[in-house]
Amino acid sequence: MKTNFLKLVSGIAVAAGILFAAESCQKNSGKYENSRVQIRLTDAPDPNVKEVWVDIREVWLKLGDSNEVKLTGAYPGAYNLLELTNGKDTVLADAEIPAGTISQIRLVLGDNNYIITKTGEKIFLTTPSAQQSGLKVQLHQSVSGGLLYRLVLDFDAGKSIVKAGNSGNYLLKPVLRLISFTPSGGIVKGVVMPDSVLTTVFAIKGTDTIASTFTARPGGQYLFWDIPAGVYNFSFIPNDTIHKETVRAATVVLGQTTIIDTVKLEKK
Repeated sequence: MKTNFLKLVSGIAVAAGILFAAESCQKNSGKYENSRVQIRLTDAPDPNVKEVWVDIREVWLKLGDSNEVKLTGAYPGAYNLLELTNGKDTVLADAEIPAGTISQIRLVLGDNNYIITKTGEKIFLTTPSAQQSGLKVQLHQSVSGGLLYRLVLDFDAGKSIVKAGNSGNYLLKPVLRLISFTPSGGIVKGVVMPDSVLTTVFAIKGTDTIASTFTARPGGQYLFWDIPAGVYNFSFIPNDTIHKETVRAATVVLGQTTIIDTVKLEKK
């Protein structure tokens, strides 16, 4: 169970679309088929219990008015909500979806839900079947092709655990709310020719290398997802002794895709 928490990172989605040639040194466009959505979970502290474990098995998105898709990039497992406090969160899913509108997110829960009390007692939580198969949050958020969006959900542990009268049993009646839904960073993409030459591409901001990738063969395409906004130098270093290193300057804009004109490697 702790393994899931090791996927911890800080807070949805980008996607690659079709790479096309640009006529200027740098352009911005939203004409891509898919978006990438990243769904994250966080919680507020609950002083009454030591641990609250919820068993999340599947993540579904409703696209537009009808289509519902199960996210294949989900991370099922049991999550301790009280580890996800004070600004911490964890990734529940990271997947590509068609551009359009997300109208609803649905979490499917399993049976392994329980709390650990302050005295160390483990108490299993009964979950109503309707909520177990369809814990829903309404969104109605638009996503554009070629962008990464981060969606952060707050699973309120304090309000979700309900004592069932004098029976000594506890119910899990999840209370979820949407904290944020925002584009994250920008995308940079382009082509290096000749595509037969494997080329390493570095994204350099000031004196810091922020990210690196390789060109695809065949095709020569490269893609950076979720690059922080700012002014960059992109260094193209061919993996041979025949061609020269090439540097291109470009500006990355939050929520936009920057396309760098085709880089044609020169021989030394």
